[in-house]
Amino acid sequence: MYWLVLILSGVLEAVWATALDRSEGFTRLAPSIVFAVGLAASMAGLAYAMRGLPIGTAYAVWVGIGAALTAGYAMWAGQEPASAVRVLLLAGIIGCVVGLKLTH
Repeated sequence: MYWLVLILSGVLEAVWATALDRSEGFTRLAPSIVFAVGLAASMAGLAYAMRGLPIGTAYAVWVGIGAALTAGYAMWAGQEPASAVRVLLLAGIIGCVVGLKLTH
């Protein structure tokens, strides 16, 4: 259960990071609300997951999932350039996250 919550919290990290960009410095209401709710839920999930997982593993997985999804979405949406090298590097992050799960 801890792993499932941690993965969902990592996804929510990507949600709040993207909403933060879209809020344009908290000048837009809807993205600002998504940011606040996503941040609170993501942190709560991370805190819960840390009850049963080592802090280093939990934090690395949470950040890795959030970073990979945020960067992947930005490339998909055309906000950042996409290239084979960037995709391979993001795949490396995902591979490291999977490796941390497998070695736990």
